[in-house]
Amino acid sequence: MNADSSRNIRFLARCDQGGKPDGVQFMRHRSGYGYVGQTYAEGVTILDLRDPKKPSVAGFIAMPPNTRASHIQLHDDLLLVVNGPNPAKSLVSADYFTRPLADTQRRDLKFAAGMRVYDVSNPAAPREIGVLSIDGLGIHRMWYVGGRYAYVSAHFDGFTDHILAIVDMAEPAKPAIVGRWWMEGMWRAGGETPTWKGRYALHHALVAGNLAYGAWRDGGLTVHDVSDPAKPLLLVHRNWSPPFGGGTHSPLPLPDRNLLIVADEATADNGADGTKCAWVFDVREPANPVSIATMPQPEEADYRAKGAKFGPHNLHENRPGSFQSSSLIFATWYNAGVRAFDIADPFRPREAGHFVPEAPERMIPAQASRPRVIQSCDVHVDTRGIMYVTDTNAGLYILEYDGPR
Repeated sequence: MNADSSRNIRFLARCDQGGKPDGVQFMRHRSGYGYVGQTYAEGVTILDLRDPKKPSVAGFIAMPPNTRASHIQLHDDLLLVVNGPNPAKSLVSADYFTRPLADTQRRDLKFAAGMRVYDVSNPAAPREIGVLSIDGLGIHRMWYVGGRYAYVSAHFDGFTDHILAIVDMAEPAKPAIVGRWWMEGMWRAGGETPTWKGRYALHHALVAGNLAYGAWRDGGLTVHDVSDPAKPLLLVHRNWSPPFGGGTHSPLPLPDRNLLIVADEATADNGADGTKCAWVFDVREPANPVSIATMPQPEEADYRAKGAKFGPHNLHENRPGSFQSSSLIFATWYNAGVRAFDIADPFRPREAGHFVPEAPERMIPAQASRPRVIQSCDVHVDTRGIMYVTDTNAGLYILEYDGPR
């Protein structure tokens, strides 16, 4: 395969996921099998990646009708899968990124809402062992790396959008919500009225020790003490929108260096929502995070004129069993592919490598009206430096980072 542009990252293989090439989040099992969470295909594709140069489809975990499975978490032999409405069928407004979730969804669609738990001790044949069902529009993202608790963004009836929920996983067959936290103005059923504009919603929270770092789309960043999971305690709320364009999407704490990376998602085509950044914060004092730098913007092409979205999306999350580094950061950048950044000097991040796939050959039906442009979505890097990069339309790209570490 030819790349539009590449440096220090080389192509190994591409997989169309058995003709279901939409992909969001990827997880790799220690056996060499992998899982791709999907939105429009309404399930999870199982891949045999024991030879990363020869990927093959090993199965598919189907969800109930109209139900997405876009985000997943994997630890040891437990696979967690989100459930919520398939946006290709549920959206009634084009303002998904600028209005509360509850105001953009049809409510007559039947779908599953919550989370499913699978035993993947046989990685090619997952076995469902538990379901967490909730009233509302379901769960969007999760953070689970073992232990007792999972941290999820969940929409419950009566709320404007996703809030922080903490799930007790002591009995994986019986996951239970034990704690919740939301920004004032999100609980409509409780009479709260928002004082903010845009879309305030927990997109994702990552936990390091007793600290949870939350990305709230147009609501910016929160830091919580979650030592008591029943009562998450807010330490600080920071928001840089305005003047920046919001879309705060992915946090990555680097506790050994007292740093935090935060990526703001590009949500509009052709840079219409402004320049989106991946920020570096000093969090030596968790209640006072200070922005000290941003990752350099891709400059080898005019990506704003390329079409579709240009800007950050997901970060490789340093999960247990994966590539872990506090100085080498991997991020997807939508139409600018996937990027590696060296933050050995956190005040002067520099690019260490990139790979921009060529344009997809075709678009899936759910995205037929979208520009035929690559949209790199998620990146997971294994301990060998093998990179698994999803695309919302074009399947899984398997790459290898061979730059400085």
